[in-house]
Amino acid sequence: MLTQTPHSGYHWDGSQRRFFEGWYYRVTLPADRETFAFMYSIDDPWGQKPYSGGAVQILGANEEYLCRSFPNVQQFWAKKDELALGHWGKTQLQTPATYLEPSTFESVVKSGYQATANLNQGVIHNPGTGQYCRWCYDIQPIYGWGNKGSWQQSTAGWLSSLQIFEPGWQILMAHGVASGWIDWNGKLYEFEYAPAYAEKNWGGAFPEKWFWINCNSFENEPDLAITAVAGKRKVLWWMESPGMVGIHHQGKFYEFVPWNSRVKWEVTPWGKWQMQATNEHYTVDLMGTTDLPGTWVRVPTEKGLVFSCRDTTKGLLSLQLREFSAGKSQIVLTAHSSLCGLEIGGNYWKNTWQSG
Repeated sequence: MLTQTPHSGYHWDGSQRRFFEGWYYRVTLPADRETFAFMYSIDDPWGQKPYSGGAVQILGANEEYLCRSFPNVQQFWAKKDELALGHWGKTQLQTPATYLEPSTFESVVKSGYQATANLNQGVIHNPGTGQYCRWCYDIQPIYGWGNKGSWQQSTAGWLSSLQIFEPGWQILMAHGVASGWIDWNGKLYEFEYAPAYAEKNWGGAFPEKWFWINCNSFENEPDLAITAVAGKRKVLWWMESPGMVGIHHQGKFYEFVPWNSRVKWEVTPWGKWQMQATNEHYTVDLMGTTDLPGTWVRVPTEKGLVFSCRDTTKGLLSLQLREFSAGKSQIVLTAHSSLCGLEIGGNYWKNTWQSG
């Protein structure tokens, strides 16, 4: 059994300070060339605040978008010591919200979701448009964040435990396989052992801008997962722009982070993500591109959930990993995908963002 990653549990400390926590679950269906990304969030869970409430957002088939809010924070639940959360909307139950057996959930919760390390289930619908989504799938984690069989790591290092470094960010499952079904507006997708991914973020502060590259569905490379990201955030009285790349491949973890690597990038306002990271033993080069317009999704901000993030799940990605040994460079891995997640978010995207 995979040891759970740090920060898998719910972070809210019960205080009334500005706080959000968000979770991202994704499953990719290579045969259908479709991806479903489920985004769960809770804002100011104390309640009775301007932005208090929860939401479900789904980036679904054909990159269509569906969103429903859940204003009653009392119907949200999450565990402190493990990955487990849910939010009930419409239900006949009078009991406090909690985890239910999947068959029970399906029969008694008419609007809401529940998610753990091994399950993602829910139903939402838009009465105005008639759009809806129902889903239930089991998850088998393969990689958390770190070498297989070893203790799992904080994605952002030990500093992510400190409140001054906000928002916190953790990849919960760099790669896994999912089996189940998704009913998207009447079209049923059934799947077995489809590539799955999960991450989360939390805190009371928000990055000014960021980009994200993520893929675990490659051509001829079923045992490969890559996440690369950079963000601009305020830490005390200064602004920092950390970047990182993490690769899981055939049981090994390749980590490129600010304290062990030089990370460079050149990302346009939309369409091209270029990144290079080098440490003592390896260099990785990434190139992500898209001609698609992308889809805007909501993200937590100081003023609640706002459309400030542009995504595609059908990006093109090329990856090359090289190893240095005895003064020579040798290619370890070359891989390609046309089902890559590419994202930009935040402000100040009028010009290309270069760093390093």
